[in-house]
Amino acid sequence: MSKPNHLSTPVGWREWVSLPEVGVPWLKAKLDTGARTSALHAFDVEEQDRDGEDWVRFSVHPWQRSPRDAVTVERPVHDRRTVRSSSGHLEDRLVVQLELSLVGRPVTAEVTLTNRDAMGFRMLVGREALRQGFLVDSSRSYLGGRPPLSVRRQNRGR
Repeated sequence: MSKPNHLSTPVGWREWVSLPEVGVPWLKAKLDTGARTSALHAFDVEEQDRDGEDWVRFSVHPWQRSPRDAVTVERPVHDRRTVRSSSGHLEDRLVVQLELSLVGRPVTAEVTLTNRDAMGFRMLVGREALRQGFLVDSSRSYLGGRPPLSVRRQNRGR
């Protein structure tokens, strides 16, 4: 059994993250070491050509089970991948690179865009992002802290 890296930052199986580059200050995420790539709930996905480069425009609902405060994002397409969803189905997805802040640390992640409406979390952080110095403690949650109560109530639709 390997010893944990002393430079690793402990995180829980679920954490509040932010996407500072695109204006999403709070987003509840599940940290999933079984998933290679991170995934983000995206809707109104439109591919665009900008001077011969592939770009994508999409919107994000930062709150669970709520369409409020949607944020529109435009990013270059980093890749296209076929991903096996949690239900076992193969799905072709666009991949973008996003900076996310996890327990206060900035991380660049490859993120697939998909419909996560039926899932419990708007974002899944996969092992490619987590291997940048994080150690997941599956018995703990929100080691990076929680947003203010008013934000948590907004996330619950209150």
